[in-house]
Amino acid sequence: KLIVVLGHTKCGAMMGATQTMLNAQKAAGGGAPAKKTTLEVLLHGLGPVAQKAQEKLASGASAEEIGARAVEVNVFAGMEKLLNYSAPIREKVKSGEVQLHGAVYDIVTGRVNFLGQLPDESNVVANAEKGLGA
Repeated sequence: KLIVVLGHTKCGAMMGATQTMLNAQKAAGGGAPAKKTTLEVLLHGLGPVAQKAQEKLASGASAEEIGARAVEVNVFAGMEKLLNYSAPIREKVKSGEVQLHGAVYDIVTGRVNFLGQLPDESNVVANAEKGLGA
């Protein structure tokens, strides 16, 4: 049995979160902080995903590159949330009854790129069981 957490390329939410993060970085660098739009407020929760994606790329990566990487980071974040917040899924993954994999659907080609399992899945499961997850 398999559970797939599926993201997709050219994700508007991830690009919006990336642009919001980059704008916040510019404002923190001395620019006057602009009043946040309603959309920026809604995308704020995805900021850590965009930040992590930026950290995984070379300095000076474009917003498009960060947004594309953020899609993958968000898939792994979703997988981690499933393991942290769903005891039934966590138990089935732990026992080997179910595998949890991430993937990204390319909206241009129609292909699915499988990312595999969460790299630190066993640690996430162990921490969730101890109440240390999320």
